Amino acid sequence: MVKPILKDVDLLLLMTVNPGFGGQSFIPEVLDKVKQAVAWREELGTNFEIEVDGGINQETAVACKNAGVDVFVAGSAIFNQTDRKQMIETIRHA
Repeated sequence: MVKPILKDVDLLLLMTVNPGFGGQSFIPEVLDKVKQAVAWREELGTNFEIEVDGGINQETAVACKNAGVDVFVAGSAIFNQTDRKQMIETIRHA
């Protein structure tokens, strides 16, 4: 449980894939953890950022943003594109 230390952190990273290699599918159940982290942030009166890493693309970025995510790590969704700049902008404005 991370709640006891959240007053001491600047950023909480939630993995949205099983760590190990790129190109994996997003695990949607992590959105429940994001929502819990948002609730704890409000309850504790802290301002840590919530970051997700794994399976982030334009669709999953919207779901994450709606759940309360502040920071996104997108690897394959960007680096597998010929127009990387456009994909970054697409995810940024999701």
